[in-house]
Amino acid sequence: MITKITLDMLTETSVSVKTQKYVEDGGVEYAVGEPHRRAYVNSERGRAEIAAELPEPYLSAVLAVWGEAPTVFEDNNSG
Repeated sequence: MITKITLDMLTETSVSVKTQKYVEDGGVEYAVGEPHRRAYVNSERGRAEIAAELPEPYLSAVLAVWGEAPTVFEDNNSG
């Protein structure tokens, strides 16, 4: 089984990561199931989550756009 990762809507503040599994039969790839989507924001929490969950080279591509510091500051007192 092949897993393909797509970075959608990568901006300085967020990214949407789409993961889709495929099987190959006779040189043709067929999608298996529905794609999984996960959004991350460029906050301290989002940066920690994406670093733990997204493999290279995708992580480096996101961080290259996001830069060295978070651009989104979440309110830790909500909830």
